[in-house]
Amino acid sequence: MSPSAGPYVPPSRRFLIAGAVNGGLAVLLGAFAAHVLKQRLNPDMLELFRTGVQYHVMHALALLAVGLVGRRQAPDRVLGLAGWSMLAGILLFSGSLYLLAWTGARWLGAITPVGGIAFVVGWLALVTAVARA
Repeated sequence: MSPSAGPYVPPSRRFLIAGAVNGGLAVLLGAFAAHVLKQRLNPDMLELFRTGVQYHVMHALALLAVGLVGRRQAPDRVLGLAGWSMLAGILLFSGSLYLLAWTGARWLGAITPVGGIAFVVGWLALVTAVARA
């Protein structure tokens, strides 16, 4: 690896970092909803935002699980798929709900199920990786 590429970060550590960062981000977004958006959004849109936060927190914890499993077993493509799918799910599912609640752009609702599928793929990949270890 060239010196300019920076230090190698093992996949397990990447997912632990991603889980911790996303956990903190979800807490910040939840507080934002409770203290700022509560005054600005109608109850239905606030509930959408809160659903995004709820799934964001759950899958931040799932990323931590992926990272911890990765520390206990050899690097595995299926485990990598689990982590990347969880991240994609957070971005697509929670992200689309955040934007939909904030902007009211209904077309964003079409993206949400893709994020849900990414979450399911992530969980199935995690089960597979753990079962194979």
